[in-house]
Amino acid sequence: MEELVVISGKGGTGKTSVTASLAVLAEDPVIADCDVDAADLHLVLEPHIRESHDFRSGYEAVIRPDDCSGCGICQDLCRFEAVKRHGEVFIVDPIACEGCGVCVHFCPDEAIDFPESLSGQWFVSDTRVGPMVHAKLGVAAENSGKLVSLVRTEAKRVAHEENRKMVIVDGPPGIGCPVIAAITGASQVLVVTEPTVSGEHDLERVLGLAAHFQIPASVCVNKWDINPEMTKRIEDKALALGAELAGRIRYDRDVTRAQIENKAVVEIDAPSAEDIRQLWAKLKFPKPAA
Repeated sequence: MEELVVISGKGGTGKTSVTASLAVLAEDPVIADCDVDAADLHLVLEPHIRESHDFRSGYEAVIRPDDCSGCGICQDLCRFEAVKRHGEVFIVDPIACEGCGVCVHFCPDEAIDFPESLSGQWFVSDTRVGPMVHAKLGVAAENSGKLVSLVRTEAKRVAHEENRKMVIVDGPPGIGCPVIAAITGASQVLVVTEPTVSGEHDLERVLGLAAHFQIPASVCVNKWDINPEMTKRIEDKALALGAELAGRIRYDRDVTRAQIENKAVVEIDAPSAEDIRQLWAKLKFPKPAA
């Protein structure tokens, strides 16, 4: 089974738009949206949910007011300032609570419960291009790296059960824990960047991450024609860092039209659609028969 993870050093480079088009061009793929902190691939692929599951991760302190004597030890010990006085007793702000459990351990009244926290949901859905596994992380919820790993695992399970040979992943931007969870063990990463100073800087970081985990990387410069000189600098740097050049995508106002119509760019008559088709042809994966 092949797994292509599309990532970017920063947000806003067009990573998700490229991922949607590659999912359309691939043959019977499973799609995984691992950008769980800001998932939006569903806006283009319009999934119809067939399975919905809770995602529980971490713990949350909850004070039972009837059992709280109001001693204030929990507030004194909470380094996150999550414990607040409420009349004669105390309550825990669930947004501020980090789930460390110190208050639970030291409460002399044993008045604090410590249930597992509901951090979001994950889904298995059907789309016009194939099954899709995606998720929604709760407001201020953490452990997005764990949720990313879960989404990838489930996508591979679906691919195995339905005898599909490829998983295409819309990964998170940046180089943090969610990105590491998205790329570890992947067949290849495609880095989508833009011809800007920040694009060049962040590309270097994300290629360093891929090299650390010994994952083959290809680079695509989106909207390359707004700054051809910077595009050349970025491509030269990518080659120097051991990546391959997958292609360039021109600036194209029709990308916005595709998004408004809830379509991938390659599903409409857009000039940049041909650039994306050429990009797909250069990636080292099996292609559908002509």
